[in-house]
Amino acid sequence: MNAKVKKAETGFRERFEMLDGVILAFLLVLAAIIVIPFVNVIATSFASQKEASESALLLVPRQPTIDNYYRLFQDPRILIGYKTTALILLLGVPINLILTTSLAYGLTRINFPGAKFLFFAVLLTMLFNGGIVPMYLLMMQLGLTKSIWSVILAYGVNTFYFIVMRTYMTTLPESLIESAKIDGASELQVLFRIILPLSKPIIATILLFYAVDRWNEWFNAMVFLRRNDLIPLQLVLRTIVMDSTIVNSLSISGPRVPRFTEGIQTAAIIVTMLPIMLVFPFLQKYFLKGIMIGAIKA
Repeated sequence: MNAKVKKAETGFRERFEMLDGVILAFLLVLAAIIVIPFVNVIATSFASQKEASESALLLVPRQPTIDNYYRLFQDPRILIGYKTTALILLLGVPINLILTTSLAYGLTRINFPGAKFLFFAVLLTMLFNGGIVPMYLLMMQLGLTKSIWSVILAYGVNTFYFIVMRTYMTTLPESLIESAKIDGASELQVLFRIILPLSKPIIATILLFYAVDRWNEWFNAMVFLRRNDLIPLQLVLRTIVMDSTIVNSLSISGPRVPRFTEGIQTAAIIVTMLPIMLVFPFLQKYFLKGIMIGAIKA
């Protein structure tokens, strides 16, 4: 009997180890699919044009150079893009957090008339919205076109982020709020002294989400701004890629025509995504905790 049990355990262990090997191989292939293009972009940005054109998949440049970055930053649009994107971040993300936090906390309090109606009305915006034309007409009536505020105010509350934050807040003990109100605390005092300190993980998560969204802002800026001195970084990258495609397709050459080579394009990609990537490690602990709680409780 013991021999049969040991044999069964050995067979199960062998099958389990084989399954582990298959899963590990699949994850390695998936990781390679994700990492290799990223490494190729970095390597191409540090390679010469000749070396980049000779290799279809460049992982390590033979003669690294920073000439692509030097030529890239000679374009004044890069610095304008950094300034505009930083301005959108500094002004837009706090507004997004204030609106999302206050709306989420307000709709966790279901003891006032119309709370459920307001909640479902907010959810409805995930399925239907007015579109870009009514938004543009609204910005024209407010006199905000060609102003940075048109981009900032066009994006107030993300419905999904609101749901995640509200779900997190509903998990907080109701007894804490009741005790504070017995002691005479107002709703604002409850929010700032109890709810927000206990909601640091989800606030950090939503902060990262909004920061990434604002950093990647380009469509609203393309529609509302139309000013060369207020062009965000992502729109600069789009312009560089499109200019390169047009110049190459028409075979235009000359001293007045900028030639954005493949190395300069990849360098533009790196300088565009590097700052937001450097922020993530500082918020990773809160990000993982907040998103897991929001996902499980939802």
